[in-house]
Order: sequence, then C-alpha cells, then structure tokens
Amino acid sequence: MDFGTVSLDTAEGGILAHSLRSNGFVLKKGTLLTSEHIAKLTASGIETICIARLSVDDIEEDKAALSLAMAAQGANLTCDKPFTGRCNLRAASSGVLRVAAQAVNAANAVDEALTLATPPDYARLNEGQLAATAKVIPYAARNSSVERVTDLLDNALTLHPFQPMTTALITTQADGQKDSIITKGAEAVSTRLASLGSPRPDSVTVPHSERAIVDALQNVPPADLVLILGGSATSDRRDVAPAAVSAAGGTIERFGMPVDPGNLLVLGQFRGKPLVVLPGCARSLALNGADWVLERIAARLPVNATDIAAMGVGGLLKEIPTRPQPRER
Repeated sequence: MDFGTVSLDTAEGGILAHSLRSNGFVLKKGTLLTSEHIAKLTASGIETICIARLSVDDIEEDKAALSLAMAAQGANLTCDKPFTGRCNLRAASSGVLRVAAQAVNAANAVDEALTLATPPDYARLNEGQLAATAKVIPYAARNSSVERVTDLLDNALTLHPFQPMTTALITTQADGQKDSIITKGAEAVSTRLASLGSPRPDSVTVPHSERAIVDALQNVPPADLVLILGGSATSDRRDVAPAAVSAAGGTIERFGMPVDPGNLLVLGQFRGKPLVVLPGCARSLALNGADWVLERIAARLPVNATDIAAMGVGGLLKEIPTRPQPRER
C-alpha cells in the first residue's frame, strides 16, 4: 500500500487518510475519492491531500478484518458486519470462552497491520458480549499476511455455553450461628446458580459436624453438582467438611486455590460428579474463586487440581479493605 501526500489532481481513486472539513464540506477518513470529491476539494482551495492507495497484493481493511474474524470464529460465536477495518465476534449465548492463546499470539506477530484482541482464556461472557475484535490498523493489508494469519487462527476461539445443572446444597450451622447467616448464604448460592442457567438447588441444613455432613451426603438426591457451604471455614484437608466427604466415599482433589477471595475452596468428587466445598466468601455475591470453578462446571468444562493451580495469575481479584494487613506485611 502506498501512503502519503499527493497533489489533488492525482488523488482520484485513493483512500482519504484523514478527515477533511472545508467551507462546510466534510469528508470522512477512509472515503474512496471520486471525481466529484476532487471537484469539491478543488473548489475549496485544497491543493494537496494525504491518501492511501492499494497495491495489487493488498486487501482492503474491511475484507481483511472479516477474514481474520471468520478464521478465529469457533462454535457458538457470531460474526458482525465489518466496519472501518474492524470486525467483531460475539457470544451466541452465555458461557465460558476458550482462547487458543498461542495461536492468537502467533497471529498477532505476523504483520503489525493485522490484530486480534480477545478477553482472557476462560472468560465468562453473556449473550451478545464481545468475544474478539479483529482490527486492520492501516487501510489495507497484504494478501500474503492475511493468508498466514487466517491459517494460524483456525477456530482459535470457542464458546462453551452454560448448561442447566441439578445441584444439591448442604449448608452447615455452627453452634450459636444465626439462622439469617445460613439463609443469606443459601440465597447467594441460588443466585449464582440462576445466573448460570440452573434451577434452585435441593438444599438441607445440618449441624457443623462430620457425622451430620456424612449423613446428608448419603441422602442427597442424584445431582450434577454437590455443594457444601460450611458454617465454619475449612482450615485443612482433615477439617470437618473435607473429612466428611472422604468418609462418605467421595474424594478430595484440591484443598485451597491461588485466588483471593476464594482461597479456602475445596474441590472433590462424589458419586462420580463434581463436589465443591465453598469458601466463606461465597456468602457474598462479589466475585471470588468459587465463581471461576462453578462457571467451568456449568459450561461442562473439566476442572481439576492442575486447573486450579493455574488460576493464580489474575487470581488476585481485589484487595479486601477489612483485612489488608497480612498482605502489607
């Protein structure tokens, strides 16, 4: 692509590089200049103009952006109409976005004219939310570069929709704990599940003891997910809730996560289905590590100890004003 300032009498067929205003006459940048435009500009007293002119190997910006977006488009994503060198992908439903980061990085390294921006891998998206934007920086890109980039972007983005889950919720009540705290926690869990497209859980409240939780687990109805929200925080794999899971025939895969808030989450399995002992912060609707785990489960994405260990980068969700001192020290 040629780019630069030329005399007005040679500008026809070029792409206007910068918007122009003169004597009430306005031309927006990106306009393909015609003889009529040239005549009006001449009448305005303009002698030179900055334009871009495509060469034989160039693809104009909208077509190039559309090629990039369509190459990256995987399942459950829709593609917008390109405009001003930009083309967006959107979520066709609510779900979790998987991004092939290596492919996107490689594509962005091919040619500075061609870019693709995405949310982080495993981002939660609502229906219609942006999943990516392909942007061609100048007014055109080389065909050879577009071909290389589209090869690299082969279905690099896929949305995994949330699917309804049946859930069993066991809440425990410690000695002296107010009923209102238990109710608030159960409502927060129900609200979270509703946002993931799942109905209210079958719930039961039992005393905060290993025996009581074992009995509750042995009597839960069949469910896609079992949740335990304890009346007291879990401090060890041998603490009440995880010990009860093991005693009832379940398994504990991971105690704790490198996400704050949410450090004290416990991930396990029960009757071949995922089980989560929720951290105390799940009583609030504020974002915490439990949300990341529940989102993946609702999207039917695997989540295991290795996955949780990889959540640390970006896992510092916010500073907690009520207890900043441990971090400051």
